Amino acid sequence: MTRLQEITRRQFFGRAGGLSIGSAAMATMLAKGAQGAYTGLHHPAKAKRVIYLYMAGGPSQVDLFDHKPKLAQYDGQPIPDSFIKGERFAFIKGTPKLMATPHTFGQYGQSGATLSNLLPKLQGVADKLTFIKSMHTSQFNHSPAQIFLSTGFQIPGRPSFGSWLNYGIGSDSQDLPGFVVLLSGSSQPDGGSACWGSGFLPTVHQGVAFRKQGDPILYVSNPNGMTPETQRRSLDLINGLNKVEAADVGDPEIATRMAAYEMAYKMQTSVPDLQDLSKEPAAVHEMYGTTPGRPSFANNCLLARRLLERGVRFVQLFHRDWDTHGANLGDDIVNKLPAVCREVDGPSAALVRDLEQRGLLEDTLIIWAGEFGRTPVNEARGGVKFLGRDHHPRAFTVWMAGGGVKPGVTLGSTDDIGYNIAEDPVSVHDLNATALHLLGIDHTKLTYRFQGRDFRLTDVEGSLVKQVIA
Repeated sequence: MTRLQEITRRQFFGRAGGLSIGSAAMATMLAKGAQGAYTGLHHPAKAKRVIYLYMAGGPSQVDLFDHKPKLAQYDGQPIPDSFIKGERFAFIKGTPKLMATPHTFGQYGQSGATLSNLLPKLQGVADKLTFIKSMHTSQFNHSPAQIFLSTGFQIPGRPSFGSWLNYGIGSDSQDLPGFVVLLSGSSQPDGGSACWGSGFLPTVHQGVAFRKQGDPILYVSNPNGMTPETQRRSLDLINGLNKVEAADVGDPEIATRMAAYEMAYKMQTSVPDLQDLSKEPAAVHEMYGTTPGRPSFANNCLLARRLLERGVRFVQLFHRDWDTHGANLGDDIVNKLPAVCREVDGPSAALVRDLEQRGLLEDTLIIWAGEFGRTPVNEARGGVKFLGRDHHPRAFTVWMAGGGVKPGVTLGSTDDIGYNIAEDPVSVHDLNATALHLLGIDHTKLTYRFQGRDFRLTDVEGSLVKQVIA
């Protein structure tokens, strides 16, 4: 017996006490009810799938969701020292000045949800949304904050939310990955692939990032001269060799490699059809604002719906354009923020409407969130006159829809200037615990043993936000 066999057998039996058995028992983890509906692992699930709209860069809650009239009253005055004593900012130096929003607010729907004029389409679906205005995080720089929101830990190496879900309950799709990542905006998130990595989970559970242009996945198209029949014979030969190696050394990653080859082969047929948005009716393109073949957040929202219809469990859209420090005209809350809202507002609302029309919203959980918020003071980096806000981890807003959350609810509040949370604080771990609960999972029981201890998405924290659960 080789040393590797000893290690992997010990790991296998050490993980076999429950959910930690992982992919070896993936097929048996899909609990089915009497009508064939997914009932969850620990309790009946309200949601079967997730679309996570990740607004990388930090949307400004005081310009979009959290209206603070007091900021207009005290606009331009130095913030009291009691707020910032001992505070550590990303860029602000000295004593910053309070800054009112240059945008207007109103209340919408029967719920009276407060929204900025920058989000006219979301105003129209306000009663379908659930707002949490008391989110907070422990990280104040982009990369660690993005990784923290995604994995529950600020340092790369932990599994992401989608990976945990894929590990726990698998996918309903036979020819697409269970966890797909779609990118838009000027760049990928600062946290990079750590935001959708599988960490110490088997790599079969990591997110598969589709490219913005060309083939969505490299080599999804066969080269000239390679027929499907030739490729199938080649794959069978490779898998035969892998099976011999797996039997010899017992490395579980060989099974992952074999599964990846098979999935890649299936995707060569499924992905081109999936990506062909031109097949959608004109009314759908008008609703989303999509243009087939042109990379955009709108196209990704429509593609996300198509992925869900094909059984993908977790779709995560990253849009990296929300950083508004005010260092220049293209980086402020007067010009930049309205521009990025125009890119995101319509497609986000269209996704909610479209899923509802198709009967998918009821059991699809939508999460719209950035890694942190923005300060209620002007950053004024280097004395510039443009209006911008620094990173603010103390208080920010997220919204959810569908999938078992109470529609038309607003939870939590901040103080008069939007600096600190005033009631019902919700942490990143609380948000993740609640999302897992809606998916039928007890966040304390979805674990994986690694380096001598059991890990989970919520680390050693996390409480359910019961006020938003229907």
